Amino acid sequence: MAEALTQYKLLVLYMLDRVDFPLTNTQISNFVLEKEYTTYFTIQQAISELINAELVRAESTHNNTHYYITPAGRETLSYFPDKLSTAIKADVISYFAENKMELRQEISVMADFYKTTNQEFAARCQIKEKERPLIDLTITVKTREQAEAVCANWQSQNEEVYGYLMDLLMK
Repeated sequence: MAEALTQYKLLVLYMLDRVDFPLTNTQISNFVLEKEYTTYFTIQQAISELINAELVRAESTHNNTHYYITPAGRETLSYFPDKLSTAIKADVISYFAENKMELRQEISVMADFYKTTNQEFAARCQIKEKERPLIDLTITVKTREQAEAVCANWQSQNEEVYGYLMDLLMK
């Protein structure tokens, strides 16, 4: 099992090393499960151990976690260039070639909320490009339900809102 877990850790490092943006827990898990490499719980264990070893950095929101490879993770990956099979590497490369734009879009649009000191809720909505914010909008609302609705709607309507704001502000 230890050898297999090492393979899964290297797979996660390899995936994170192949993109110039973070991947979400959902994106990594979906790839591994679609390819039937291992179970959900095993890949979560591998990710957790990578975080604990500081080979991967995690940033969490209320609905997902984004993973970044660290310099130590890249260095570790470089020690094992032949530990992952050519077929697995090809699967990763193919997956990214087919889904890169969709994966990047998923990670570039973020929405989260938190409770303010006034006992209201602030919904923070962002669009990032290469970790640079294109827009960072925080809206204060009265209830948790409203904050959840703002976050959900931002995911589906961010392009329209961004376009509207740009048109309005550039007049």
